[in-house]
This record gives sequence, structure tokens and C-alpha cells, in this order.
Amino acid sequence: MCRYALALHTTSPGLGLSLSNFTDNCRVKTWELDKEISTHLHSYLLDFLQPQTWEDLNLIAVAKGPGSFTGTRVGVVTARTLAQQLQIPLWGISTLAGFLWSQKAHYQVATPIPIFMNASRGQVFAAIYQIRSDGLGLDTHLPDTTLTLELWQETLSTLVTPYSPLELPTDVSNSVESVLELAYLASMQGKTSHWSEVIPFYGQNPV
Repeated sequence: MCRYALALHTTSPGLGLSLSNFTDNCRVKTWELDKEISTHLHSYLLDFLQPQTWEDLNLIAVAKGPGSFTGTRVGVVTARTLAQQLQIPLWGISTLAGFLWSQKAHYQVATPIPIFMNASRGQVFAAIYQIRSDGLGLDTHLPDTTLTLELWQETLSTLVTPYSPLELPTDVSNSVESVLELAYLASMQGKTSHWSEVIPFYGQNPV
């Protein structure tokens, strides 16, 4: 069981942080930092953690992309460093999955839900998930991938679902609580995730 779990979301213009013991104490806060995330992340994180301490944590989650190249890299590197030093599990959660989970009240269980966000060069970052029947997170039909618009439309044409594709807004930092919840649900199923296994999903090479 978790004492406290911490989540970081840095893949979009905002910084999102969430801390919870999943019983009676949950905090969420976001900041509009854009390109200053790398400059202010550590100081905001220290302030946000109080009155808890690093020793109170036994799980960390991080949005691993897709999204901003710099923001994603900073968030994942920070989370990996913390998990390594604290010797606690680190969960990398898809930005797409985290946002979908924040919208789960609008969807039925066990039904494919396409989700995407615009990328550059005429492409999209896309995935297809469905909410598990037991409510313990998401099952994956199509893992996060990068597709041309044409190929994405072809993929959707073969998909049997009542839902239109869910498009991510520009800033999804406020879905950080869902990132934390997905990690917690996975851990409650007895799954484990070592910090060394968490790799950023950039989707495209930076230009």
C-alpha cells in the first residue's frame, strides 16, 4: 500500500504535480510555465511536496509523452533520478492514456476509444484504449504511435466504436492526477516498474 505517491506532468506547456495517499490526502496543482519548466521544476516540486518529505514517498509516476520534447525529457529525467535515489518504483504513463483516464466518465467500459494529438509534419500521435471492465485502468488496442493523417484515418475506418476520436487540448497538465491514479491502479494489481524501464516517448525527432 502507498504511503504517498507523487506524479509529474511536464509534456505540455503547463507543469502539473499531484500527491496522494489515496485515503484522505490528495493535492493537485498546475502552473503555466511553458519553456520555463526546466528552470522552475525543481523549486516548485520542493515547495509542493511540503509538509511531506521524500521519505514519505513509495511510488512516483511521470507522464512520459508524447508531447513537448524538452518538457518530456526534463520530467522523465527528474522522475528517474528521484526514483533511483529513493529506491522506489517509477511508472511512466502515456500522456494520451492519462488524458483519456481524466475523461473516463464520458465513456463506457470495454469499448475502444481512439485518442490523438496533433504533431508536426502532417502527423499525429495516436492510440486506441479501452476502459477495463473492472475499472482498474486501461487496456491497449493500439499503443502510442506516430501516424500520418491519412494512415490515422485508415485506422479509424476499420475500428468499430461509437466514439469519435478524442483530441487532446494544447495543455493537459491538469490530467496529472489521472497519471498518478493509473500508476497506483497498476501497482495495486501487483505489477512493478523499475525506474530504468521508463523511457520517454518522443514520437518524432526534434528539429
